[in-house]
Amino acid sequence: MRLAQKAIDQDLFQAVLNLETKVRASGIDKKLYLLVKARASQVNNCAFCIDMHMKELRAHGESEERLFLLSAWREAPHFFTAKERAALAWTETVTLLADTHVPDAEWDAVREEFSEEEVARLTFAISTINVWNRISVSFRTPPGTKPPGV
Repeated sequence: MRLAQKAIDQDLFQAVLNLETKVRASGIDKKLYLLVKARASQVNNCAFCIDMHMKELRAHGESEERLFLLSAWREAPHFFTAKERAALAWTETVTLLADTHVPDAEWDAVREEFSEEEVARLTFAISTINVWNRISVSFRTPPGTKPPGV
């Protein structure tokens, strides 16, 4: 790990943790929330978060088959519901916004499955996991360890 525990500003860490807590309690389906977190973590190559969220998904009863196929969900559409596919596509376009610019077509697609309020919550969930990914990758937090600040 690149950063010592004492180097983490606890107020900043707590602010991100508070955001995570609020988003988690916003009414998003737990399994969908975890799928989104795992997929964004895969896109961002965040080993720490991939490890954590795959374990959480498994603990919530997710099948090994769907876990294995998550990174290739577009090639295995019958393993994921229309709502999950819309959320995963939205996750990718928001996570890669510098490349995608979050096009109107993606907005239209996610709106076919989610209300405006649900898209807002989903976008906050995607944004929050992207914050965690950037912290964990930047500090090289190893999978299976406690992240800096905890």
